[in-house]
Amino acid sequence: MASSTLAASQAAAAVAPIDSVVPVPVSVQAVPNVTYNLTSSTQIRAAEAATGVADLLAATLRRSTGFALPVSQSTGDGISLQLSGADPRVGQQGYQIDVTATGVVIKANTAAGLFAGTQTLRQLLPAKVEASSVQSGPWPVPGARIADHPRFAYRGAMLDVARHFFTPDLVKRYIDEVALYKINHLHLHLSDDQGWRIMIDSWPRLATYGGSTQVGGGPGGYYTKAQYSDIVAYAAARHITVVPEIDMPGHTNAALASYAELNCNNTAPPPYTGTNVGFSSLCVPKDVTYRFVDDVIRELAALTPGPYIHIGGDEARSTSDADYRAFIDKVLPIVAKYGKQPIGWHEMAKANPPATSTPQFWGTTTSNAPVTAAANRGSKVLMSPANKAYLDMKYNSSTPLGLTWAGYIEVRTAYDWNPGAYLSGVGEAAVRGVEAPLWTETVKTRQDIEYMAFPRLPAIAELGWSPWSKHSWDAFRQRLGAQGPRWQVMGVNYYRSTQVPWV
Repeated sequence: MASSTLAASQAAAAVAPIDSVVPVPVSVQAVPNVTYNLTSSTQIRAAEAATGVADLLAATLRRSTGFALPVSQSTGDGISLQLSGADPRVGQQGYQIDVTATGVVIKANTAAGLFAGTQTLRQLLPAKVEASSVQSGPWPVPGARIADHPRFAYRGAMLDVARHFFTPDLVKRYIDEVALYKINHLHLHLSDDQGWRIMIDSWPRLATYGGSTQVGGGPGGYYTKAQYSDIVAYAAARHITVVPEIDMPGHTNAALASYAELNCNNTAPPPYTGTNVGFSSLCVPKDVTYRFVDDVIRELAALTPGPYIHIGGDEARSTSDADYRAFIDKVLPIVAKYGKQPIGWHEMAKANPPATSTPQFWGTTTSNAPVTAAANRGSKVLMSPANKAYLDMKYNSSTPLGLTWAGYIEVRTAYDWNPGAYLSGVGEAAVRGVEAPLWTETVKTRQDIEYMAFPRLPAIAELGWSPWSKHSWDAFRQRLGAQGPRWQVMGVNYYRSTQVPWV
């Protein structure tokens, strides 16, 4: 046993930085016998439109190296971020990197592409570059030429802040952690039976009363509009789009408890702190329901610069099919009225929504007729099959956190599926992207979030970014194992899967 463990660690240690990037780039060419070393005289040079990306990179590198790393719009050696001259194939989100003995040049067509390139550069540096205090050098970057661009434009992580509330600082930490793996959408599940987490001025009791508890009866909490806007801006600086979700017509007990008139019997139920689903519903026939939805969408849209608002739509088991369809038919035009595109859990597809809507598939089967029909009408599908992508499922029978209804999800299970060929009748061109949801019935702390997300979140991130032709479990597990020291330096409480040869 000891010898096999030693062999595994030696194998992982043999993975050079250029071969350990996650997600794996489209094209990587090593340049032998060439290294660039960050030193106290290194400068970061960036076009004016790229100074935001440069400032973030400088802040990360200064903490651990102790170097000044001034950012300027000058030209010369060092680290150069350029918004011209990139290979056209990198598109709107890709980048290219050239590492020579005198510097690192990252080229892209957009600031988002440059940001992606800087995340790769971080992984080319020693793991201690992630430290929050000054470390001793050297700081080598291996000679390389990398050309890279994403498979899917949408690569998401979802955090359920309704079952358990997480502070803005914890959300920001998760943003930083997922940004390293080129996730570019953060889906915030802001409302459910157990809690309402965003202030709505026209319906203030949603937050002050509906947000006052959580699973197990804790204190709950909610985001003020200023706090939510701060999270949105923090994410945007890291080229992550926030997608807010208000789940409806089911999963609405927190709202129903806050306002009696939203109930068909005009009687508010008590707050709910359990974990059952499917028992609650907005009153579909009532006019006040749509005034409520209009107000919530209007206020949320005004705070959310991204193109999407998620309307939930799952597990509405106490709503008849006819009422469900009628509700979706009334709500989708409200989302459009405020300039947003709707995303909804895949049940939304049975209401035959227009092609501007995005069904998010969370099922455990490989066929779903309404979703296939929606794809045939022109909708793009977001792939989150629960038995592959749900980060709240247990790894195995001894995992202390998580649920099991969709099965156990070890790292290989999370990695070994093809989003572009998973659902019958939904081919690559009909897929908007992938998302890894983290529901929080059993997740209460930062350490809990990290334990369930890492190392599975990087597996889903690679499915979203890297070309399928590069898909290899044996190669991925080696690259993933090389991330371990980085996470240790960052203080990430990751699960040490026995499937992965950790360094």
